[in-house]
Amino acid sequence: MEPDLADFLIPASGFSGPLFTILVLALVLDAIFGDFPWLFSRISHPVVWIGNLISWFEKRLNRKGLGNADLILRGVVTSLAVIFVAGMAGGVIQILSDFGGVFWLFEIFLVAVLVAQKGLYQHVKAVSTALKTDGLAGGRKAVSMIVGRDPDKLDEAGVSRAAIESCAENFSDGVVAPLFWYAVAGPVGICAYKAINTLDSMIGHRNERYLYFGRFAARLDDVANFVPARIAGGVICLAAVLGAKTSGKAAWQTLWRDARKHKSPNAGWQEAAFAGALDLALAGPRQYGDEIVDDPYIGSGRRDAGAADIDRALSLYIGACLINAAWPVLIKALWIGL
Repeated sequence: MEPDLADFLIPASGFSGPLFTILVLALVLDAIFGDFPWLFSRISHPVVWIGNLISWFEKRLNRKGLGNADLILRGVVTSLAVIFVAGMAGGVIQILSDFGGVFWLFEIFLVAVLVAQKGLYQHVKAVSTALKTDGLAGGRKAVSMIVGRDPDKLDEAGVSRAAIESCAENFSDGVVAPLFWYAVAGPVGICAYKAINTLDSMIGHRNERYLYFGRFAARLDDVANFVPARIAGGVICLAAVLGAKTSGKAAWQTLWRDARKHKSPNAGWQEAAFAGALDLALAGPRQYGDEIVDDPYIGSGRRDAGAADIDRALSLYIGACLINAAWPVLIKALWIGL
């Protein structure tokens, strides 16, 4: 008997319940509403709740004068407590969703809120638009919303490369990894991942305040993103093959040659794929406040990027998002065929 449309919309036993249906509807919801500004301008976003919980622990446990081992232990306690609370919240959503029918809406909304496809596009597009309409000053202001480096030290090429690098790195952190951990462990998985990612962004810094307290959080984030980052790199290469103004061959070659040049064990995979696909040189020396990070360039292309290159990067990003969203369809089709 040939499968029909109902086979794809009605969960088959053994395929993690309604995972396919929920994923598709959540991604459509995110594509339409993005960050739900009309809602989260009135109530706090779940990531803000996680951030507030991290701050509560950090203010009480991260104290000056403590030994390094003590700070590491306190950081472990903070991380595990925050992840546990986030996972429990995901568990509540899972219990509600298990009732089926209309209760799936809770899980659909959760996934849509914790995946940042449209939000990332809008933030990066804002940099391109600002460069075109308001010049370098506008571009610096827009890029300061998505990167931590000093925008006043950036020329137009630096602003453009920073926006593209943010697009590349956050494609994994904000799109691929949440869906990966949702597929692995449902609402608990995606909530726990967002907790880990937020912990790293808040306390996983190599400075005097967080070097020891945030060490566990930083290492845990590296582990959680290890597989998604490599999936993201491959997806970007495939999107570059299908793109009109990108090179899949160069993306693949640059990924294998330069990904390990990045100081992060994960971010280099996406940045190298973007650099090769767009014939650009990304990363390189950068300034964060008073600190200058003398990193090597990733990619052997141009350094003089501009607003048009940001637009090309966004076209590549859209293609990568579509490919990343297609894997549940493929898995479902394979499952039905078994």
